[in-house]
Amino acid sequence: MTAPGLKDAVAIVGIGQTAFARQLAEDEKTLACRAVLAALDDAGIAPGEVDALASYTMEETDEVELAKAVGFGDLTFFSKVGYGGGGSCATVAHLAAAIAAGQATVGVAWRSRKRGSGPRPWTNTAVQLPTPAQWTRPFGLLRPVDEIAMLARRYMHEYGVTRDHLFNVALACRNRANQNPAAVMYERPLTREMYMTSRWISEPLCLYDNCLETDGALACVVVGRERARDCAEKPVYVHAAAQGLPAQHHGMVNYWNDDPLTGPAWTAARHLWKHADFTPREVDVAQIYDAFTALIPLSLEGYGFCGRGEGGAFTEQGGLEIGGRLPLNTGGGGLSEAYVHGFNLVNEGVKQLRGTSTAQVPGAETCLVTAGEGVPTSALLLRS
Repeated sequence: MTAPGLKDAVAIVGIGQTAFARQLAEDEKTLACRAVLAALDDAGIAPGEVDALASYTMEETDEVELAKAVGFGDLTFFSKVGYGGGGSCATVAHLAAAIAAGQATVGVAWRSRKRGSGPRPWTNTAVQLPTPAQWTRPFGLLRPVDEIAMLARRYMHEYGVTRDHLFNVALACRNRANQNPAAVMYERPLTREMYMTSRWISEPLCLYDNCLETDGALACVVVGRERARDCAEKPVYVHAAAQGLPAQHHGMVNYWNDDPLTGPAWTAARHLWKHADFTPREVDVAQIYDAFTALIPLSLEGYGFCGRGEGGAFTEQGGLEIGGRLPLNTGGGGLSEAYVHGFNLVNEGVKQLRGTSTAQVPGAETCLVTAGEGVPTSALLLRS
């Protein structure tokens, strides 16, 4: 995904979002339009200048309809990325590659979703048994949480990770959401007692180990380095980008891998750091995909912030808090801000490097953003 010519060649210059809530009245297309227009306004770029689009295969808002509604110009590049939350960073990466290669000049990536008021994807019985699911769903692994619960249990068994470690993840995200007026969980603190006494969703994962169910939309605008200097806001450069689909991968459960706990993050990370001028130790803040708390320590290991089996211990003593070893998900993440397939993590990364986050890390100049672990994934390294 990252060629030598891509490094810092493009920048995110505009971000936009709608409100987040369990239920919003507007449909997904309307929410998408609002987020895209907000991002373009933030960048100071007219809709007619947009010539590239990228989103998710699961995005219900069609490019043609969005282009007509918002008033885009002729489009010369458009792509969609698969695997749900694994696609968030890749949408930006695809635009960056297209712009760096001269296929487009102004790109918009977006995600609009009504997960809070809409149906759960796994309730559609007509698509319950694609080939991979024949090895999981007949045996009771009906939901993503059931699949990740299996990985979490194995992680606990092999490395001594505890529920207190998972609570540390949930607490760090909630603490940041408590600082963010846009977050669903704003002014709703989380305590250890609340966490430990909450109901099981799929043991060993409880209510607070699961992301929110949210309606909302987000978008960002990507342009080349030269154009970025003239935009309305401080540019945030795409330093490196990667996608990762490991050999013999089986979504969520990794049944066929020699080691199920080395998920797609490990593949993406090798490519990401190969093309970067800095290392994990030089990352000031991270926005790590948190559909479930257990994905955080697994990702910390995969992206090289600690060794195998050390992800749980990394969360101890405020390791994920502001001032800790790696300030994490500073808008609240999917656990406590909103769950829109990880796109809010991209926008929060931009806010951190602009210096405008509601939970600002002092002097932040570098940020890792990751997409869904457990599925074919993607990641970005951003720098100011």
